[in-house]
Order: sequence, then structure tokens, then C-alpha cells
Amino acid sequence: MKAKLFIASGALAAMVWAAPLVGAAHYIARRGANEGRTLAQEPLAARFRVENDRGLLLRIWLNGSGPYVFALDTGAGMNVIAQRVVTEIKLPTKAAPSTYVGGLTSSRIVSNREAIINQMAVGERGNALPSSQTALIVTNLPLDIDGIIDPTQAYAPLGYSIDLPNEQIEALGAEGVLTRPQGSEGAVVAWIRKPDDARPFVRLGDGRLALLDTGSRFGLAVNERNAVIVGNNRENGNVVGRDIAGGIIRSRRVSPTTISIGELVLRRIPTDILFGVHEGAPLILGRDALYPFKISFDPRRRLIAFVASSQNSD
Repeated sequence: MKAKLFIASGALAAMVWAAPLVGAAHYIARRGANEGRTLAQEPLAARFRVENDRGLLLRIWLNGSGPYVFALDTGAGMNVIAQRVVTEIKLPTKAAPSTYVGGLTSSRIVSNREAIINQMAVGERGNALPSSQTALIVTNLPLDIDGIIDPTQAYAPLGYSIDLPNEQIEALGAEGVLTRPQGSEGAVVAWIRKPDDARPFVRLGDGRLALLDTGSRFGLAVNERNAVIVGNNRENGNVVGRDIAGGIIRSRRVSPTTISIGELVLRRIPTDILFGVHEGAPLILGRDALYPFKISFDPRRRLIAFVASSQNSD
């Protein structure tokens, strides 16, 4: 049976073609296997660095070899690794269902192999994630990006939090996400999953679903077909980039907008209209919208917590 991996927000467009505003989110339909994992250990917090055109970059060790540079992407849907890395450290591989890899556009490439990673460590060589990993093998990542890590897959069965201003990812213990700290700005909302899709969606106050995508530099990114919702006043010129499959993506930053997520109201959110994307491309909340927050993801209880990161700084 064929599976599909959609780079829904075009995230790799930025990494491959260095287009400013275009980020990465992926989706693969094969997700259920991670939910049955048993916990081996709880990893320590790890630092990442933020680069506008390449995303959240994390040092990764694979079976003790490294460090390698992986992009940390909540919209990924599964881990991805460059063929050159698989060859360099002789990772074992296995056949996978023919997987159509693409982006926001209709362009597609195909991958049908996965690498088997017995141990993946983040931040430091000894900081191992809870269990073994698999990663889809691709051939066209840029030379300075060795792979993509989907934290929902990589940290399973644990949850995790991503503190964007403090540039840190950490595992959530068994208690998971319960409430936001009293008196802090934020909200705890439902983690909405579409059929066969474990990526983190939230429901906005107007009823729309939005994908939380740390792989994208967008603010609120809307398909041009729905642009009337956010207006069409031009603030910046078009930005042109390409997705992982070579499809051309254009985006235009327009007047900011106000949205709500549960009790949380986000005002003057940078807003981007996307042109030339496929009809099913999701509404996206990228880093320019999410930056003020530490965001915690609890896959067991299917909750997502937003807390203003200043409340969590040392």
C-alpha cells in the first residue's frame, strides 16, 4: 500500500533554496507504531539554534556518530535523513511503502527506504531519546542539513516542550501537560488530530484548524483561495522559493491579523498569503506567530499548552 508524505508548509523550500519566509512541515500517513513504545529513559533538555532561513537546528548523534545537523519540525510527520548520512555511517535500512514526498505544490518525488537508528541522541552524545528510530531516506537535502527530526515521533511515548525564545527542547514526564501556570499568559487547548495524521493541529476561535509548524518561518499562512479571510493589503513583495520536490512557492506578507486559540488571543500576527500551493494545504501557524511561547505537547492526553516564555526563563 502506498503512503504519502506531504511537506505541507513547504518547509524544506527554505532550507534547500534559502527562501526567507518559507519553512517546512511534512506529513506521512503511517503513524500508529510510535504510540505503543515503552519508555527506556527520559532525555535531558537540549539546546537548538534558530536560523531564519533554515529553522530550528539541533545537534544529533546517530548510533554514537555525529554530531549531525537536523531541523526540528513539529509539522514533519516523521523523521527524515539524507542518503549521504546513511551511507557515511552505514546505517541499516529497510523497505518502506512507496512514499510520495512533496511540498506545498503538486510536485512529487518518491522514496521507498527507511533508515533504522538504534540510538538517537540530542544536544549531547549521551543524551539518548527513549527508543530506537526510523527515518525516511531522501537524496536532496542541502549539504548543511543532514535530516529532519519530528519530535512527536522521536520523543514518543513522551511528550515534549519547545521553548522558542530560550532555544530549548525538553521531554515531558509522565504527568504531561495539565494546566498553565496561574497568572501567566497562555492557554491549554485540545491537540486535534486528523485521520491518520498525528501532527499538532489546534482549533482557532473562528473554527478553522491550524497546523503548528516550527519548521516554517511563516506567521499565519493562508492559501490564496482563502486570503479574503485575512485581507490583501500588501506590506512586502512576493517571496519565491521551491519545495523539496522542486515546486515553485510564492508568498506575500500582508497586514497582520488577530486570532485566538482557546483563552489565548494573539494580536498583530504576521500574515502570509501562499500562491501556487495545492488545494489541500493546511492553514499554518509558523515561528513568526509562535515565537513568544514555550509550547508543550502532550500526545497521551492530546493537549497542547502555550505559556509566555518569559514566565519560564531563568
